[in-house]
Amino acid sequence: MIDTRLFTRRLADLIAQPSVSCTSPQLDMSNRNVVELLAEWLAAKQFQVEFQELPDNKANLIATRGSGPGGLVLSGHTDTVPCNPDRWEQDPFTLSSRDNRFYGLGATDMKGFFPVVLAALDRLDEHLDKLQQPVIVLATADEESSMSGARALVKAGLPKARYAVIGEPTCMHPIRMHKGIMMEAIRIQGLAGHSSNPALGHNAMESMHAVLGELLKFRSEIQAKYSNQGFAIPFPTLNPGYIHGGDNPNRICGHCEMHFDLRPLPGMDIGDLHHQLEQRLTPIGDAHNTPLTLENLIGGIDAYEQSADSELVLLAEKLTGFKSESVAFATEAPFLQKLGMQTLVMGPGSIDQAHQPNEYMAHEQVAPAVDVIANLITQLCLQTTSAA
Repeated sequence: MIDTRLFTRRLADLIAQPSVSCTSPQLDMSNRNVVELLAEWLAAKQFQVEFQELPDNKANLIATRGSGPGGLVLSGHTDTVPCNPDRWEQDPFTLSSRDNRFYGLGATDMKGFFPVVLAALDRLDEHLDKLQQPVIVLATADEESSMSGARALVKAGLPKARYAVIGEPTCMHPIRMHKGIMMEAIRIQGLAGHSSNPALGHNAMESMHAVLGELLKFRSEIQAKYSNQGFAIPFPTLNPGYIHGGDNPNRICGHCEMHFDLRPLPGMDIGDLHHQLEQRLTPIGDAHNTPLTLENLIGGIDAYEQSADSELVLLAEKLTGFKSESVAFATEAPFLQKLGMQTLVMGPGSIDQAHQPNEYMAHEQVAPAVDVIANLITQLCLQTTSAA
């Protein structure tokens, strides 16, 4: 059984702590109140808590109970995206429980995962002093923007465990693959002049026209070369999403800028992709006397794939009754995988409710999630035999 009142109070307390992360400094916030609250709850359960300090008064939390060479990481990010309170039916930072749903910013993406983990630990309280392998609760910063929290973990080589489950909202379907993401800016410097005489300048917008053509050609080539039928969209995508150039119809365009994203499949290296694009696009700028730069807007996130026959995937499929799948959105999974852990993405709530007004988690998602997390801890940390 779940203590519904305690679960609701914990979720309400987390949602009441604003922790927006955003590339815009005006909207960006610290996550300290969230990780400190989690640390307080976990310390009361005899977890050893450690803060990994990050810039801008942010931190990761690594809370550990038990010891051993294996163990299970239960990971979630503590930040949310920005919101538009005027488009919500209630205060985004006040939990509302109605229509069999928990409403609030982060209810599903993904503060709601932490009360699920705590409820699973509540259920196992009398057994936790018999842990054969450690349980590690990991709470990260800035997943919704720079992934600085996950990047800092990789740099530090922490935490150490055999398995990791990231509780992103998947309706408790095990996710073993997702695409990566690159966000790039192309900036072309032209030379402005009077539009009545094109010889007076170098039109950056005309250069961008040639660049866009080459970019779409590159997209066609990689889509013909790479395919993975495990994804709903089985090829890599490239989307030109923003363009701006010039300032007036009667002036030669002196500067033009375009932003695009590229979502590679597992096996495609984002560093190599950036280099290929640079090699193809830079000569276009040179040929038009309009110097061109290609820059990362954010640090790239690798595509992720966990083997279908790995122990963690097979166990999650057994416990949930769902076959493992892929998703289109990116997570911290490739970072935890770099730490040597079998990694799976699986949590309560639906991604369809994330990043929009009136975000919610259905009440019916809670109990199955607690059951699965409690069983994962039991089989991977309390028992001495193999999980699958």
